[in-house]
Amino acid sequence: MRRWGLLLLSVAAVLTPAADQPNVLVIVSDDHNWTDYGFMGHPHINTPELDRLAAESITFTRGYTPVPLCRPSLATMVTGRFPHEHGVIGNDPLLPGTDINPQRGRNYPETLPRYEEVVANFQRFPNFIQQLTAKGYLTLQTGKWWEADPKVTADFTHAMTTAKPPRGRHGDKGLTIGRHGLQPIEDVMQEARDADKPWMVWYAPFLPHAPHTPPEDLLAKYLPLAPTEAIARYWACVEWFDQTIGNLRELTTTYGGLENTIVLYWCDNGWIQQPDNINKYDSRSKRTAYEAGVRTPIMVGWPGHLEPRMERTHLASTIDLWPTLAALLDTGVPPELSGINLTDTPALAARTAITGERYLHHFHDTNHPPGSLLTRWIIDDVWKLLVNETDRPTDDPMNAQSKHRFELFNLETDPYETTNVAAQYPDRVRDLASQLDAWWDPSAE
Repeated sequence: MRRWGLLLLSVAAVLTPAADQPNVLVIVSDDHNWTDYGFMGHPHINTPELDRLAAESITFTRGYTPVPLCRPSLATMVTGRFPHEHGVIGNDPLLPGTDINPQRGRNYPETLPRYEEVVANFQRFPNFIQQLTAKGYLTLQTGKWWEADPKVTADFTHAMTTAKPPRGRHGDKGLTIGRHGLQPIEDVMQEARDADKPWMVWYAPFLPHAPHTPPEDLLAKYLPLAPTEAIARYWACVEWFDQTIGNLRELTTTYGGLENTIVLYWCDNGWIQQPDNINKYDSRSKRTAYEAGVRTPIMVGWPGHLEPRMERTHLASTIDLWPTLAALLDTGVPPELSGINLTDTPALAARTAITGERYLHHFHDTNHPPGSLLTRWIIDDVWKLLVNETDRPTDDPMNAQSKHRFELFNLETDPYETTNVAAQYPDRVRDLASQLDAWWDPSAE
């Protein structure tokens, strides 16, 4: 069924000579707070390459990932579907009745079938990588990738991640990209040029993700600026990531040209560094539905084809990425996708709200998302409502759920969500909760 769906999407596309298509560069930063860019106003972190990319793109400062955790976030990016649809709801499935650490589960024969079940759910749906490969692109996976062998599960023509024993959870050999240079990317770009084919590069490096082990010169730069060494290390890793974007820009200029390359950027989920604990995230950030967990700048750039602008009002989501890319390449997408084309101004103006969800990191059943659901959330204009599923347990005390069923924030006056105003606006809470149920009502499953 999955292959038939992909075939239907690709029939028209393969009629166009592959060499006439623009290249595609997908950039995903990892554990990166939405405030931590020069163009977003951070007073200390230096990000000249990301600032330049933002200036050359349609840049949404109010971009979001529907889920604040890397594995389900990445699955949503490539399929254009919410976690409760594609079934990749957390990072690691629990094995009931055992004391096996689920993060090591792929190394145990008894837990491997549960991982394979999650991957099978992911494979039920087509994704944009398959579409580009079918169009004749050379497609390269680097960095983060959870869903087994990228060549098998997403039809990449080239991949750094092997997913072979010992089984890495989220990228194995692919995680060296950026931290140890970009040679695999240059190799595929060269191969594409020799074959007169377009390329698509998935660049999802383990940056600024922990371990926060930046080059010594960058650490020395930020130690006097940051309040603690732990924060300095994280800040330095953000600039390290930015430097790799500059290197990637040089390769793109050499192998295809900026004017012939569509560039998409976003982050998988947010991060607030604990001040006194290196490599540890603080509360109300990663794995939560607060802004520091789900908000990210989203950029869509194509020099000479898209007029750059800074979108500070319209809402964008990573479910929009495949519809946007398909519109730019004049290809189709599955009709059931709910995302929009981010270059379509009327569609942006017509959008009333965006939604998301949050689950246990160590989840119970990939085929029953409500059983691991912690929070649903919605943003409508400046208002944000979190509906906490308070009868669900949490696996991390630092991210313990609110004592309140409903949390309402005015993001215009309270962008850091310091004051829950649900009690003051009961009618607004009821309206937003009704919108959430209309989008997805887990109690009906």
